[in-house]
Amino acid sequence: MSLARPTRTVEKATARRAGKFGAAATRTAIPAVTGSLYAARTKIQPQAVRGTFRRIKWALLAVTLVVYYALPFIRWDRGPGEPSQAVLLDLDRGRFHFFSIALWPQDVTYVMGLLILAALILFLMNAVAGRVWCGYLCPQTVWTDLFLAVERLIEGDRRERLKLDAAPWSMEKIALRTMKHSIWLLIAWWTGGAWVLYFADAPTLVVQLATFQAPAPAYVAILTLTATTYLLAGHMREQVCTYMCPWPRIQAALTDEHAYNILYRDARGEPRVSVKQAAALRAVGKPAGDCVDCFACVTACPAGIDIRDGLQMDCIQCGLCVDACDTVMGRLGRPAGLIGYDTEANRRSRAAGRGPVSRIVRPRTILYATLVAGIGGFMLYQLGARSFMGLSVLHDRNPLYVTLSDGSIRNGYTVRLSNKRPGERHYALAVEGLAGARVEVVGGAPGDLPVPSDATQEFRVLVFAAADARPDPSVQLTFHLTDASTGETARAQDTFKAPAP
Repeated sequence: MSLARPTRTVEKATARRAGKFGAAATRTAIPAVTGSLYAARTKIQPQAVRGTFRRIKWALLAVTLVVYYALPFIRWDRGPGEPSQAVLLDLDRGRFHFFSIALWPQDVTYVMGLLILAALILFLMNAVAGRVWCGYLCPQTVWTDLFLAVERLIEGDRRERLKLDAAPWSMEKIALRTMKHSIWLLIAWWTGGAWVLYFADAPTLVVQLATFQAPAPAYVAILTLTATTYLLAGHMREQVCTYMCPWPRIQAALTDEHAYNILYRDARGEPRVSVKQAAALRAVGKPAGDCVDCFACVTACPAGIDIRDGLQMDCIQCGLCVDACDTVMGRLGRPAGLIGYDTEANRRSRAAGRGPVSRIVRPRTILYATLVAGIGGFMLYQLGARSFMGLSVLHDRNPLYVTLSDGSIRNGYTVRLSNKRPGERHYALAVEGLAGARVEVVGGAPGDLPVPSDATQEFRVLVFAAADARPDPSVQLTFHLTDASTGETARAQDTFKAPAP
């Protein structure tokens, strides 16, 4: 199954569009050279449609935008001295807060696990329903839909926008374009502003930004994200999905004939003829397809492709062509579903006169689902069982040991304790593995080692072996740390060095 762009002649595509919509709707077709990596940028003005998939896209757009813009303002009580923002990437203190979960730089394995999970979920979604992520949840799709909605609200639907594009510059055109781009820039600016709120206390940073007292990096980040959002969602649109995003090319290697994609059911739609021609052909017993060649699916497509030419790399599987076609079929009194989510296996089965074939559960999807469940479950277990205290021990390199005047042997260690809990903690340190060993802490007591909240603390620890103990040249020691308030423990191992007998 090829996802390459189909070869079409400029003359054929131009003539078909000109015949249906007039010269104003004519646009440059895809180059006739097969394998072209880039097509000259042509402005696509998609037609507004109504239907099931459009309603799904509106609902997801509303949910994702509300979550993105509102999440920094949600509060979460973590106790005195702790940040009260529910989702916060605190770069100053080196922590990421997600409601009751806190991650430190040492927890980078969880970040790696989340990235692996995200990739596997994307693979699973592709194996089930193609580029469903691209069509409904990708940020580029969400913000492009929002920008298109603003454009339609100000300049009108497709026909009005085409007329406005072709019209000479006038005060009305300047006013409409100025209003549109101003709102686009406002949305882009608030998008960048919302992003920086995830890195500091949102209400405080909003006041600082408004009074020009925020850190310079915040303004730089907002300007950068404002520019990129405005360009990508307002101007580049489908070019991002086709040429900048690597996923269309990657997903071609991950899909198969049982994955659901937006397909045109050519066995039902061909040959394409007008309504009157179809009635005349059927009256004399000749075949006529349900497709009336109205190009509703083409004008509704945000990528500007003709789904009837087959599965294409540009298609983001958004389903708007399905809504457009179903609307036309409903007006003509014909059954819906001429274009819809289907599989290549189903298409071939129907062409051979057999029944439908559906294999959502197959080795590929089972493997992806198993990996997602396994990795996700393991991460949850590790997250629930992780320790909030840390212990590391480093033996002195020179000297390895010191023989004192009374015959006892001393080893020195640098012990680093970490406290990931709010509030100061007091730990007790003990040593196991050497009979009669005595522990001293320089400047402190082994039974009471204070460590501030969300910090690490180093202690100089001395371990003594009595003169009559006569330890081996290398003895394995276990340092045992206990939190006096919670009973939580941590262990670390090192060696005790002594002279050879």
